[in-house]
Amino acid sequence: MSKEILNPLENAQKQVKDACDALGLEPAVYELLKEPKRIIELSIPVKMDDGSVKVFKGFRSMHSDAVGPGKGGIRFHPGVNADEVKALSIWMTFKCCVTGIPYGGGKGGIIVDPSTLSKGELERLSRGYIQGLYKYLGEKIDIPAPDVNTNGQIMAWMVDEYCKLTGSMNTGVITGKPVEWGGSLGRNEATGFGVAVVTREAAKKLGIDIKHATVAIQGFGNVGSFTVKNVQKLGARIVALGEWAREVGTYAIYNPDGLDYADMAAWVNENKNLVNYPKAKMISLDEFWALDVDIMIPAALENAITVENAGKIKAKLVAEAANGPITPEADEILEKNGILVTPDILTNAGGVTVSYFEWVQNLYGYYWSEKEVEEKEEIAMVNAFNDLWKIKEEYNVTMRKSAYMHSVKKVATAMKLRGWY
Repeated sequence: MSKEILNPLENAQKQVKDACDALGLEPAVYELLKEPKRIIELSIPVKMDDGSVKVFKGFRSMHSDAVGPGKGGIRFHPGVNADEVKALSIWMTFKCCVTGIPYGGGKGGIIVDPSTLSKGELERLSRGYIQGLYKYLGEKIDIPAPDVNTNGQIMAWMVDEYCKLTGSMNTGVITGKPVEWGGSLGRNEATGFGVAVVTREAAKKLGIDIKHATVAIQGFGNVGSFTVKNVQKLGARIVALGEWAREVGTYAIYNPDGLDYADMAAWVNENKNLVNYPKAKMISLDEFWALDVDIMIPAALENAITVENAGKIKAKLVAEAANGPITPEADEILEKNGILVTPDILTNAGGVTVSYFEWVQNLYGYYWSEKEVEEKEEIAMVNAFNDLWKIKEEYNVTMRKSAYMHSVKKVATAMKLRGWY
């Protein structure tokens, strides 16, 4: 076997190339889609609390605006790099097409561990990012949102800075804002809610009764925690949770009788992580992947499932809640072992779908109830799942390939109509 590709940009490009080839598209389509339209690298000087100045490195990639403005999150993480940001922006383009929303893909990030900053330093860093980038952002240009280690408060600071710099009240420039200031009800839980909907629909196709299913979930951040909450609401039993903590690195907790979302959330709120959680035993991440469960949901970072652990997975269904959590080589192993994978660009598209709803509400100045938002999201996710399942069956391909075929065709058609090739 050739060396496994762990570079997310190479993975994303391979997925686009496979879809272009499967659809028999002109070579120009891949040429236009294999790299972002632009990538910006920023140096962000921040005055620290001790009076010193520290310079942080930031990025923003805008992959395509063929069908609409760029859209995608901003992550604060020590592992952020240009290739990762480019790859995530490519995935965002096709994720938006999956649920039929009129956006292209964008992504941003800053190389930082936000837990090492004070609140004031974090605010100055957030505003500094916008100061360096605001000319390339806008409600009709490129629209960021929260991602790994960012939240509504950070988005609020960023929108405030953008409004100051432009002298105009453009609240739709960033989504994922607090509800009190232009945010949408239902946005915070949107990704996890959508993951649960896709998991439910895929389980039905496999004949798995979600009410009696056992589930293992990796990650208890925004996506992972709300996935736990919403999958539990469906009646499934969450038996294991994989996590990371500075003190111990990667670990997992396991309780065959089930883990409770509210109880774990309260514990994390008090103790910051689940390392000594009393209602489960700690196991290694290797043991976690090998658990005998019906459904496995990776909801942490990319490259979580590799050739090293893919063969250990016994689940019948793997729902990709994170971005790029399965390497292409690991994907082949799962396919060979008869495991259905619902791809990230479908499974976690609930977040960007409700971000779109927030943007629409901002532009209209008219806001919906949480029930309306969830109902609209559920319809969008179920329709997207059914569209991709139809292509999967028709062409006898994986759901990942059906997702890319569906999305690449949409973008290619728009580019052709616009005269790009």
